[in-house]
This record gives sequence, structure tokens and C-alpha cells, in this order.
Amino acid sequence: MATETVSPACTGSSLLQPISEIINLPLDQVNFVVCQLFALLTAFWFRLYLHPSKTSPFVRHVVATLLGFYFALFCFGWYCLVVALGYLSFCQITRVYVFDYGMYSADFTGPMMVITQKITSLAFEIHDGMCRKEEQLTPNQKLLAIRRMPSLLEYFSYNCNFMGILAGPTSSYNDYIAFIEGTPCRHNKDHQTNGKTNGRHKQTDPSPNIEVVRKLATCFFSLMVFLSVCKVFPVERNIDDDFIANTPFYAQVVYLYLSMLTTRPKYYFVWTLADAINNAAGFGFNGYNGDGSPRWDLISNLRIMDIEFATSFKMFLDNWNIQTAHWLKRVCYERCPYNPTAATFILSAMWHGAYPGYYLTFLTGIVVTLAARAMRHNVRPYFLGSPSHKLLYDGITWAGTQIAICYTVVPFVLLSVGPSMKFYRSWYFSVHIGCVLLAVALPVKPRHLRLKEAPVLSHQDSTDGHCNQKTKAT
Repeated sequence: MATETVSPACTGSSLLQPISEIINLPLDQVNFVVCQLFALLTAFWFRLYLHPSKTSPFVRHVVATLLGFYFALFCFGWYCLVVALGYLSFCQITRVYVFDYGMYSADFTGPMMVITQKITSLAFEIHDGMCRKEEQLTPNQKLLAIRRMPSLLEYFSYNCNFMGILAGPTSSYNDYIAFIEGTPCRHNKDHQTNGKTNGRHKQTDPSPNIEVVRKLATCFFSLMVFLSVCKVFPVERNIDDDFIANTPFYAQVVYLYLSMLTTRPKYYFVWTLADAINNAAGFGFNGYNGDGSPRWDLISNLRIMDIEFATSFKMFLDNWNIQTAHWLKRVCYERCPYNPTAATFILSAMWHGAYPGYYLTFLTGIVVTLAARAMRHNVRPYFLGSPSHKLLYDGITWAGTQIAICYTVVPFVLLSVGPSMKFYRSWYFSVHIGCVLLAVALPVKPRHLRLKEAPVLSHQDSTDGHCNQKTKAT
């Protein structure tokens, strides 16, 4: 029925209600997708007609901010824009200008999740640049540190620009300002050969058109896969009594994998479209490959092939929601003096929201991560002697990683405690028990030895989001 498409939580514009009824999708989802598509078209205009060589950073800041406000208003209405955004703005202004620069907030929902990442990153980067000594900073923190207080316009432009206000991705403040001002990022200076005009680059930047078309094709394919197969493998069937009682365990494992596999394309669609919007505006250029082709992965949020063929739990997480992983690492993992892995997973749960399923997923993720780290440190070296052994190891760890990921994130999809615990009971908590035993039984390199590698890891982290390099195993 058409009335089923009306979301009671939708506080945005009802202009597209007829379209919502025709295609039988909730109005809030229609508003979101239409705004993102309009943002994509606007991004091309922004790059071509408001290029740094043609206008001032002030104009670019103003236009990006006003368009961002409009998209937020259209999608989420005055309630979200005035109350939620106003509250966050007040918190950040007092945090940056009144209280300790190191303070941060952990949990806001909906479109505020990306802004939460940005304002907390900004607070830490200001704190690093203005309140800490140079020798106290890691190479990555030195690269991201902010040495002067942003103006109010710069602050709003960074947080609320039309390219990322609806779905991100998060970027560092320095990268965003470099994009607005038309100056090369510090890590890209060696790759730049363009001249400058009045302190800004001439309009000889590489065109993102091919990359945008490629990402839009990925969006279309992801959307078609999601719409066609998602309902064929509903996640809820994993806890159906008849399914549990009458299906062999190996078939339950296969179905679990297929049901979780079909939930991922919707994230691929949203994040790839957001990436394409930023690229269309000229944001995301990350130097050149060895063959001279431009890279547009500065703020990319996922690497689909590396996700689907991940051979370790960490490899999956490193390539899934990449900018959030960087945020968690920079604001929590690198700064937490005790149990940084557990603290990072708990912060991630808080950031995602209040559903109990989120906490079950991320608490499970702690033990799975510890077990996977122990396995990698103790078992992997024995399989590196020959290509055939390495191939065997990769095949086994791929299967193990995919099952561990699916098992871990089922509560994230089911959301409630009852259904989540029913699923885990149907598996006799086998993955939990196995991971705890592995983490306890297998020795792992002591944390103080891993910390000796921290400067190298931090430097790589400064480039993995910028130069498509994966961080080493922690």
C-alpha cells in the first residue's frame, strides 16, 4: 500500500511523496537519494564554475555551506537542522573555544554521525597543533595538526558542506581546506606539477569524470543486486525455528554467509555515491599511480574487492568504512593508554547508536579481533614458505574471516537482544568460545613491542586514506 511508504520519522520535505508512493519506497529514503543525485550534479558545477582559479576560498566556503544546509533541511527538516545541528555546533564551539581541546562527544544519530567524526577530529587536531609539543606527536598527528584556529565560516563549511553533509565521508580538516583553497595537500606536493596563479592552482587538475562514471556504475550495480537478491536471503531466517531445526549446520553456515553478503550492497551504493559526489567536485584527488594515472581515493570509504576477498578480520575492517576506521584509530586507538582495542570497539558501538545489537556486535568484535591477531602471529609464518602453502592459507583464512564477520554482525542487523541471542544460542556460542580459547592459549607480541612500531604505523595511516595504502596489522 502507498501509505506504507510514509515514514513517521521523516521530518523532511514531502514534495517527493508522489514518487515515494509510485516506487513504494519510504519518503525519507527517496529524499536522501534524490538529494545525493542532485548533489552529484551540483558537484560538477562547483568544480567547473567555482574552481579555485576562478573564485575565492570565501565564495567556495559560503556556497558549499549554504547548499549543505539546504540539503539537510530538505531531507531532515527544521528539527534536524536547527535542534540537532545547532546543539552540535554549540558543543563544538564551546569545546574548541572555551574548554579543553581534547574533549569529544561520542554518540549522535542519523546525519549527525559524520559531523560527530568531523568535530571530534577537528578538536584533536587543534589540540595537537596548538597545545602539544612537537616531539609529543606521531608523524601522522604532525601531518594533521592544525596550527591556527579555524574561522567560523571555515568550521561550518568543513562540517556542513553539501558534498558530505548527508553521507560523508569524513576527511581531515587540512585536506578539506587545501581543496577549497586549491592548494596541494602536503602529502601530494611531490606529485603536483601545476603552476599557480595568485597562490592558487591553475585549472589543469586531472578530470575526475572517468572515475565518477566508474563509481556511478558501481552504485548502479550495487543497487540492482541489493534490490534483486536482498529479499531472497532475509537475515531473519537465520533465527527461524523451522530453519534451525530442519537445516543441516553446514547449510546454515552457507545461508548465513549469503544472507549477510546481500546486505552489503546497500552500503556499497551509499558510500560509493558519496565518494563520487566529492570526486565530481574535485575533492579526493590523491596524486598519481606509477603509470601516471590519477588516483581519486583520498577520502574513499571502502574497497569492495578487498572486502569480499579479505583473508583476515583486520583486512575486512581496514577496507570497510575506511574513514570511520581512521577516525577511530586517530581519536581513540592511538591515544588510549589501556586496552585500546576494547576501547575502540566500545566507542564504535556508542557512535553507531543505542540499539543493543550494536553493542553485541562490537563486543563480539573484540574477542574475534584478539583471536584473529593471535592466529595471524602464530600460524601464518608456517604457510609463507611456498606459494602453494600461502594459497592454502589464504583460502582457509578467507572462509574463516567471512564466517567470523557474518557471525559477528548478525546482531547489528537484528538490532534487538532477544533475536541476537537466539542466533548465538543456535550456534552454541561456538565462535565466541573458540575465539576466547585462541586468544588465551596463543601468545601474542606484547603491546610495548608493538608500540615501537607506532611511528611507522601512524605515518602509514596518514597515507592509507590518502594514498590507498593499508595499515599494518596491529
